Amino acid sequence: MPEQDAPAQHRYDAVIVGGGHNGLVAAAYLARAGRSVLVLERLGTTGGAAVSTRPFAGVDARLSRYSYLVSLLPRKIVQDLGLEFAVRKRTVSSYTPAVRDGRATGLLVGGDGTRDSFAALTGGDREYEAWQRFYAMTGRVAERVFPTLTEPLPARDVLRARIDDPDAWRMLFEEPIGVAVEENFSDDLVRGVVLTDALIGTFADAHDPSLVQNRCFLYHVIGGGNGDWDVPVGGMGALTDALARAAREAGAEIRPLHEVTRIETDGTHAEVTVRSSGAQQVIGARRVLVNASPQALAALLGEEPPAPAEGAQLKVNLLLTRLPRLRDHTVDPRRAFAGTFHIAEGYGQLADAYRDAAQGRLPAAPPSEIYCHSLTDPSILAPGLTASGYQTLTLFGLHTPARLFAADNDAARAELLKATLAELDAHLDEPIADCLALDENGAPCIEAKTPLDLERDLRLPGGHIFHRDLAFPHATESTGRWGVETAHANVLLCGAGAVRGGGVSGVPGHNAAMAALGR
Repeated sequence: MPEQDAPAQHRYDAVIVGGGHNGLVAAAYLARAGRSVLVLERLGTTGGAAVSTRPFAGVDARLSRYSYLVSLLPRKIVQDLGLEFAVRKRTVSSYTPAVRDGRATGLLVGGDGTRDSFAALTGGDREYEAWQRFYAMTGRVAERVFPTLTEPLPARDVLRARIDDPDAWRMLFEEPIGVAVEENFSDDLVRGVVLTDALIGTFADAHDPSLVQNRCFLYHVIGGGNGDWDVPVGGMGALTDALARAAREAGAEIRPLHEVTRIETDGTHAEVTVRSSGAQQVIGARRVLVNASPQALAALLGEEPPAPAEGAQLKVNLLLTRLPRLRDHTVDPRRAFAGTFHIAEGYGQLADAYRDAAQGRLPAAPPSEIYCHSLTDPSILAPGLTASGYQTLTLFGLHTPARLFAADNDAARAELLKATLAELDAHLDEPIADCLALDENGAPCIEAKTPLDLERDLRLPGGHIFHRDLAFPHATESTGRWGVETAHANVLLCGAGAVRGGGVSGVPGHNAAMAALGR
């Protein structure tokens, strides 16, 4: 007998579809404003991609499995919601190994030795001084742009006037970022380090005329108003657990294992169909906030989906018994891995990798970046592991679009992982495999996720970590007042696909709540 929808149950002021971090932010704001709020989450736990898990059998290492750093979360949200959540600064910004004249060397950015490191790599002060000028410029932009993320969307001309720097506006908003990189820097390795912020989670060339790489770069350098990338104490799950507590304490109801299958609305009232334990029910709401992708929103409304999205990253988690020794003996591995450790990310290498992938091949020399969470925050490891010298590594590979895995995801994943680790090994005095911990079954503690794996596990469209290409943080003809509005007056998009979405920020959740409250 076919199932019949039950009559609409209790009507809430707001039903939030999805218990990821943005949905929890929206729930907490709305509940604190006295609204009745229900959060419906498909999975058994809240958090979405911002979770901490123990991925290796029998090993007490709680890793940030998917998203892993915090930069874009405004202090305002932390304070408004009274979140019991802390971050720590990394002691080093980045280290990039290189070989010059047959000698292992590298560029260490952060701390008192930065100028000397530039001079040793490039033979003078020119690149260091250019670096200082360029990032002073992005710092000024960050100070002016970041506070606007939790305000109504400014008009383009208003944002340009607020930045008040014609050269910065040209470099970041009007010309492909490759122009600025090539104008300001001459060393290939330095150029590559700068460009990586334009490519994390984005498949593009430095000179892509769409400027999608510029938008990615902007969001990576404005975080916190200073561009710092902070480590969440306790892992990403500590943040989303704090958000869930804040939402519940404010009065929001959270139901895990409840999958929303349909939304119907007349613009004033909505009915949300939800399935749980094989049963189906309909829940009434004045407003619906969707913490899912634009593709998922269209499917729930029975509407034409937007253009397909495509992710382009490899995510690898590793647990080591010790950090590997470097071929560059002048740098302590604890310093090299404390920040972002760049692999195969010279400017020319990034262009080659993009060209390979655009032509349908896995990159011959896959670019990636790595960092060690446990150096800054050892609390994610059991005390016994920390005492024994264990460390975590998180690797994020670039220029690996979902299309490369379509024919055989498992085989392509294995091939890409092998090639990526080989690029890392080229700068180590010992293979990374020799440092891997073993789980209780004797298997190496390493896991890799392709875009197709992320689509399967998290329903990210095409494995795209931002749900779709990022947008500049200003209004256009197609955006609403807050960048979260849809064609339906009482349905709002509060996920990463909203304008000013992407990353772990809570900004779309905050902005959807403000739109719902009429602020």
